Amino acid sequence: PGGLAPTGTRGCPLAFPAFTWEVRANDRSFHRQFRRKSALCLSKRKYSGNAIRTAKYNLLTFLPLNLYEQFHRVANVYFVFVILLQTFPEISTLPWYTLLFPLSCLLIIRGLRDLVDDIGRHRSDRSINSRPCEILAGRRFRWQKWRDICVGDIVRLRKDSVVPADLLLLCSSEPSSLCYVETADIDGETNLKFRQALLVTHQELGSEESMAAFDGRVTCEEPNSRMHTFTGTLRWRGRAHALDGERILLRGCRLRNTDLCYGLVLYAGQWFDSKIMRNCGKIKRKKTKLDHLMDRLVVVIFLVLLVTSLGLAVASGFWARTFQEKHGYLAALYKHTSPAQQAFLNFWGFTILLSVIIPMSMYITFEFIYLVNSCFISWDLEMYYGAKDIPAEARSTSLSDQLGQVEYIFSDKTGTLTQNIMTFKKCCVNGTIYAPASCLCLLQGSGLTWGHPGQQKSDVCDVTLLEAAQRDDDPVLREFLRLLALCHTVMVEDRGDQLVYQAASPDEEALVMAARSLGYVFLSRTQDTITIRELGRTRTYEVLAMLDFNSDRKRMSVLVRDPQGTIRLYTKGADTVILQRLRRRGPNETLTERALDRFAEETLRTLCVASREVSEAEFRAWSRRHGEAAVLLRERAQELDRLYEEMEQNLQLLGATAIEDKLQEGVPETIQLLKLGNIKVWVLTGDKQETAMNIGYACRLLTDDMEILEEKELMSNPSSSHSDILQAYWDSNNNLSGGGDAPCSRHLSQQRPEAPCHKRAIVISGDFLDKILHTGEVLKEKKGWPWPWLCRDGPEASQDQGGLVEKAFVELATSCQAVICCRVTPKQKALMVQLVKKHKRAITLAIGDGANDVNMIKTADIGVGISGLEGLQAVQCSDYALAQFSFLQRLLLVHGRWNYLRVCKFLRYFFYKTFAGLLAQVWFAFHSGFTAQPLYEGWFIALYNIFYTAYPVLSVGLLEQDVSAKKSLEFPELYMVGQQDELFNYRVFGVTLLHGVGTSLISFYIALWAFEDHVGTKAVGDYESFSVTVALSVLLSVLVEIVLDTQHWTVLSFLMITASLLLFCLFSFLTQSADAFRIAPAIFRFPDASWNALTDPYALLVVLLSLVVSTLPSLTVRAFRAVLGRASRQQKIHLKAKRDPEPPVELRSHVPRGSFCRRSSYAFSHQEGYAGLITRGDSLRAR
Repeated sequence: PGGLAPTGTRGCPLAFPAFTWEVRANDRSFHRQFRRKSALCLSKRKYSGNAIRTAKYNLLTFLPLNLYEQFHRVANVYFVFVILLQTFPEISTLPWYTLLFPLSCLLIIRGLRDLVDDIGRHRSDRSINSRPCEILAGRRFRWQKWRDICVGDIVRLRKDSVVPADLLLLCSSEPSSLCYVETADIDGETNLKFRQALLVTHQELGSEESMAAFDGRVTCEEPNSRMHTFTGTLRWRGRAHALDGERILLRGCRLRNTDLCYGLVLYAGQWFDSKIMRNCGKIKRKKTKLDHLMDRLVVVIFLVLLVTSLGLAVASGFWARTFQEKHGYLAALYKHTSPAQQAFLNFWGFTILLSVIIPMSMYITFEFIYLVNSCFISWDLEMYYGAKDIPAEARSTSLSDQLGQVEYIFSDKTGTLTQNIMTFKKCCVNGTIYAPASCLCLLQGSGLTWGHPGQQKSDVCDVTLLEAAQRDDDPVLREFLRLLALCHTVMVEDRGDQLVYQAASPDEEALVMAARSLGYVFLSRTQDTITIRELGRTRTYEVLAMLDFNSDRKRMSVLVRDPQGTIRLYTKGADTVILQRLRRRGPNETLTERALDRFAEETLRTLCVASREVSEAEFRAWSRRHGEAAVLLRERAQELDRLYEEMEQNLQLLGATAIEDKLQEGVPETIQLLKLGNIKVWVLTGDKQETAMNIGYACRLLTDDMEILEEKELMSNPSSSHSDILQAYWDSNNNLSGGGDAPCSRHLSQQRPEAPCHKRAIVISGDFLDKILHTGEVLKEKKGWPWPWLCRDGPEASQDQGGLVEKAFVELATSCQAVICCRVTPKQKALMVQLVKKHKRAITLAIGDGANDVNMIKTADIGVGISGLEGLQAVQCSDYALAQFSFLQRLLLVHGRWNYLRVCKFLRYFFYKTFAGLLAQVWFAFHSGFTAQPLYEGWFIALYNIFYTAYPVLSVGLLEQDVSAKKSLEFPELYMVGQQDELFNYRVFGVTLLHGVGTSLISFYIALWAFEDHVGTKAVGDYESFSVTVALSVLLSVLVEIVLDTQHWTVLSFLMITASLLLFCLFSFLTQSADAFRIAPAIFRFPDASWNALTDPYALLVVLLSLVVSTLPSLTVRAFRAVLGRASRQQKIHLKAKRDPEPPVELRSHVPRGSFCRRSSYAFSHQEGYAGLITRGDSLRAR
């Protein structure tokens, strides 16, 4: 088996895999003896159990791992450093426990938050691991739990059960051991896929005894993430049997339309050996943009603090030497320390004294704000889905501000944008459009259990169509409905009271149900016949040949002989291929094309249906050549396609069908609003290109005035490679080469990033993505660069060429308004997110509802899980959980923008009030001999950030709004403020720092000037009163500044301001009372200082003067902005929102296209191969 080089995901060439994974059936002892290396020279079992572990911690690892993660925050390291300094009494100006206690509180709060999150993951793991399954134990199957499954076990699965591990299909209850599976939870495709067991296991393993005696040995590739490929060999009874992906059932897929199947466990889930677990990625701690900025600002502030402390320490050394020389009689006081030693000790004293400039209380308040804002999201009734009783859930409490900075949304399609419900909506027959008001309501699940097993509903609402079908006087309509009942691969099961259809795709089921509703009922089929009831008359047709569907042909046909002996060909497929094969084009064909245009504008999934009569002689000649081609050993598929093409000519157009793939409620409006908010939406789906594009038009992600760049447009030269395309684009936009002569270069030279991006979109596949991202080596060889790490010239000379290809692709994709990636694996979804994060430094959000979206959700900066039909895997790994995609607009445009505004204002004001209040210590040093003597009373320093100024800033962080929620949705342009980091950045921090410095200078020096010569019997001129006056001036200045800039006032806002003043007065009089001084003079060192200062009119006038002077600059700036009109874009939008309210956004209709460039809305979710199963009889039960 190692002799062939397998291909990777979507056919990419990969290195030879190691075929060292050996699985022996029913032999657990064999697998237990093997071990593989782990971390720290440890080892673990090579063949793991099936119990998954997505939780990060356990009882032993929680404390060390959580502390390790928390001390990745620069601020925590800084606080520990300051605490260590405070343990030295020679330099300590504050007790060591004053910082240790709040730091401990901070670490405990964050640790508890992480613990709660991890407990949720443990519960999720326990729920999954406890699912029941049947495992062969001894000679019979016993019910056990998923976690008890081991590699080599044989398990029995029943209908509608989820596959617990990666299995080799051994046999099933279906003919030829077929097994139908739904993989929507893995790749997003809603159509059924079939898997088939080997003939030898199908024939030999028919009983529990034979299963127990089975001792086959599978040798295959090591566990990997390639979802669509598998290579291995089964050795049993002296013979080897080749295995491929068609024999494998992947963990997470669901068994459909199959009563029983048996499988051998190849890969289990404990060490992420199963393919879906390999694609899930690891849980990573997510940090917001503001978190990263805060880490850098902490370093900047700390460096400024060290420089300031060093300057003051050097000044203290010079001052001490001058003082000793000038006052020799005090030399005894300095006999133990020299000026240099004094400067050294003062340096650390100033470092401790000024350490509160980075307040620990800010981080504690931060956590509280995050928690409450997350609760606001969970409590929002506008995001509550009453139909299923599902509220919004903020599963992460530390990302709420980043919701206001998202630039790219990566969305799954199936179950996220759509409801997984196909509805027959309209049809055009013989040029006449039948458009019922409510449509043919065909709920999926008639035999397929698409969400509602066994439920059937088929109400014909168009009376005209129903009456025309019943009159049976229109031969075209008769042929149209007959085609819907005959041309398909649907299986039927008669359960006595009802017919249950088992369709390979929801489209086919919708069409067959539509025909049934109109009197053409599909009853049964055999290997070479199909029976239908036409308006009460039962007719059996002989099936002569089935011309199978594939994605290249975009059509399928059936050749039948009716009871009168007439041979007819019935064909359905894309309009682009059917219309080219018509015998003639007349008025009815023109009317049908117009109808297709209309259906396309309504974003319905269309198929054209046609037929023709085939003569007996033509059929005999064609059938003979068809039989010869079917047994060719070489180029069989090409010859069959040529024969199919020959038969499917000179067709007569019967009409067209239009099926609606129902979107979730409000999806188009949501995407339109997000686009107006400068948020780009990319759709990443495992479904087919036609289906993905159809949904793109339906949800207004794509519009008819867009230029759609598909792979075939990019591949203008068939011989050119993907690297040629991207190199041409890169050259044309970055002037890396002077050529640009290739056709693709000329085409892409017009697609510059600065061009209006709303006019362009890209639609690519996973195959295309793989190839362009693995062509770095090819690019180097083609350009002939002598060293792989050097380019020809330019600033990119040191970059790897693979990185250049990636960057060129990301530049091309991000220059477009929309990107649709189809047929992508879970790992490719995460790769797309990672590429945008890496090259654009943008905030990304991923939203999905299935296990195939988990890796993408974990990789994105923000992960949103939809509580849908595909399970809860996405929700369990997400940061936020919503019931519908439409709630995303409120989550981002309202809560996200508000939270970003609140957090930014909170940071600005916290830094401002800290600088304003505590930088006065620096100015005081110039007048206290450059000693580390505090200006304020110790209690004021301790309570300033906790009580006196915390509440008003907290109210801003919790309740601030610039505009209402309604206006936020009416003016999504407001969202761009967060994307461009306008409210808090280095410039805003610098302005805040200068503002705080100005306030501290004014408060300190006005009080100093007023108190300097203020003496007398009734004068208040002592140090304690001076300190209280400066403190009150700073406090009032800070509160007034917050009052001036608060835009949304509530009762709580007023209470917070009032509480700050009352707490200052209360604590000041308590801590500065004469009684407190008598009890503990070392702790309460300002007896009656507040009373003396606040009862003196002169001191109060000084406070008032300081308040007016410090507030005047802010008022002046606001006045100049209002008078000169130099408002920011944000303020202009605010003004427009407040003065000129507009109605909600109206969606623009598509721009109609002429027939020469008509857009096809063809989509058909079908899988190749079902026709062969039917004609061979593999899928038919014995009767």
